[in-house]
Amino acid sequence: MKDSYEQRVQNQFGAFCARVLKNEACDILKEYARLRNAEKSLNELSAAELEQTSTVDKYFADEHIFEVQGLPVVVTGNSLAEAIGQLPEDKRDIILLSYFLGMNDREISEKLNVLRQTISKRRANILKELRKYLEKEGFEWP
Repeated sequence: MKDSYEQRVQNQFGAFCARVLKNEACDILKEYARLRNAEKSLNELSAAELEQTSTVDKYFADEHIFEVQGLPVVVTGNSLAEAIGQLPEDKRDIILLSYFLGMNDREISEKLNVLRQTISKRRANILKELRKYLEKEGFEWP
């Protein structure tokens, strides 16, 4: 008797599992159909609707890259980049090496084969020149 009872319980459990799987499959198919009806192909969108779905990334819009002794240096800010860009290459190299690559006067003098004191004096003069340029362009200091 136990064998037939166990067999009947197994059959009931098997039927229950099959019913659960069948219902779940039906639910999934209904969900796919609902999504298909709600979705719209990009080809079907109007120009105005397509424009609403796009965005423009402006993160790197004001970054400018200068090259100093084979090293790329990124300068952020259009005014500053324009001011640095108007400098002659030798002056630009001193400013970029000092303030953007963090080199001290000794390291810059070794890299450019110039005396250390010369670097210090040139940097001070270049900063005055940059300040004048930026003030002439309308930049206001805080």
